[in-house]
Amino acid sequence: MTELYGRGVYRFLLTRQWVILTLIMLALIPTMIELGFWQLHRHEHKVALNKVISDSLSAKPVAAESLTSPGRSVKRDDLYRRVTAKGTFDTADEVVVRRRTNSDEEVGFHVLTPFVLDDGRVLMVNRGWIPADGAQTEFPKVPAPAKGETTVTGRLMADETTAGSGIKDVRGLPDRMVMLINSEQQAKSLGKQVLGGYVELTAPEPKGDTPELIPEPDHSGIGPHMAYAIQWWLFAAGVPVGWVILVRRERRDLAEAAAARTEPKAEPATV
Repeated sequence: MTELYGRGVYRFLLTRQWVILTLIMLALIPTMIELGFWQLHRHEHKVALNKVISDSLSAKPVAAESLTSPGRSVKRDDLYRRVTAKGTFDTADEVVVRRRTNSDEEVGFHVLTPFVLDDGRVLMVNRGWIPADGAQTEFPKVPAPAKGETTVTGRLMADETTAGSGIKDVRGLPDRMVMLINSEQQAKSLGKQVLGGYVELTAPEPKGDTPELIPEPDHSGIGPHMAYAIQWWLFAAGVPVGWVILVRRERRDLAEAAAARTEPKAEPATV
C-alpha cells in the first residue's frame, strides 16, 4: 500500500472527502454489529418470554397470595401464572384505565376493580375492556361485577410502568381515571395494603357482553428479530466491500481522466 501511495495511485484517499467517507464507514461497521446483537437479544427475550407464558398458562392455578404480597414485584417466572383469590369486589373505589384497545383495535377503557380479600388486603383485578360512551374524559358506564363473596381466577401480571409499557403516566386526569395499572399507586389512593401486580380476570365470566375479558396472550410467534439481526450483520459485512468497490471505481475514473489529459492531440491534416 505504501508503494501505491508513493506512485500516487491511491493518493485520493487522503483527500478530505475520502477521509470523511472512510471514517463514516469505519463507524458504521461496529454500530451495525451492535444493532445485530441488540436484535438477537430481543429474539432471545421473546423466546424466553414465550416459554414463561406457556409454562404459566399450562400450570394449575395457585392462590394469588402465594406469589405476591404488598410492595412485592411479580417475578418474571410468575408472569401470566393462573391464580385464584377469594373475596369481594369493591366497586366504590373502582377506576378505569384510559386509552386501552380490544381485539378489534377499538379504543376504550380497562375496568380496574379492587378485590378485597378475607384478610382485608386488596388485589387489583382488571375485569376487562369496555367501550367509551363518549369522550375519553367522560367516565363510562361500568357493568357491575359479581356481588357478595366470590372466587376469581385470572392471570397474574406485573405492575405497569412508563418505562416498561411506553405509556405516559399523565397527571391531572378526571376523577377515577388512571393511565397505568400499578399497585403502588392504588395502595396510595386506597390507603390499604395492595398486593403487588394485578390479575387479568378469566373467571367468573361477565353476564353480559362487557366487560370483554382480555384474551390470552399470543405466545406462538417469535417475531422478526432474528431476521433483523442477520440483516444488520450482512450490512456490516457489506460496508468494507462497498468501500473497496468505491475506491476501485474512483481509481479507474481518475486513471481514465489522467489518460485523457496525456493523449497527444491529433494534428490537422495538410492539403
